[in-house]
Amino acid sequence: MVGDLKNGRTVHSLARLLSLYKLREIRYVSVPGLEMPSDVIKYVSRRGIVQNEFPNSKDALKDSDVLYATRIQKERFNSVREYEKYCGWFTITPQLMTFAKKKMIVMHPLPRLSEISVEFDTDPRAAYFRQMENGMFVRMALLAALSGQASQLS
Repeated sequence: MVGDLKNGRTVHSLARLLSLYKLREIRYVSVPGLEMPSDVIKYVSRRGIVQNEFPNSKDALKDSDVLYATRIQKERFNSVREYEKYCGWFTITPQLMTFAKKKMIVMHPLPRLSEISVEFDTDPRAAYFRQMENGMFVRMALLAALSGQASQLS
């Protein structure tokens, strides 16, 4: 997981969800000040999953199967100056991804800003548009089920 791990609700819930499965390790990459909160770290640790923090993405990528990126959330900062301090420190590019596995999956909750280069969008490992589309279908099915319209989906 890489990005704004402190403020990103998606990474908090994803780490907790992943702790229900037989994962070997969760790796975190963030700048000082935007690390994964201690309550999430403790929760995942109690489930017996190894967690490691990396100062840069290159080292974390080598043996990872999935890269889950989040954006730096401007709305979470007290000032534009503070936000700008964190912007642009990490960008997924085709060049960076030469250090990753050929079968890795790159996910992102979208919308993205500068954390994923548009040049990477055509890479087969870029799963974020499929992720977005699948999420839409799941929400449609849930809404149909809740409203009693599920039989009309088939």
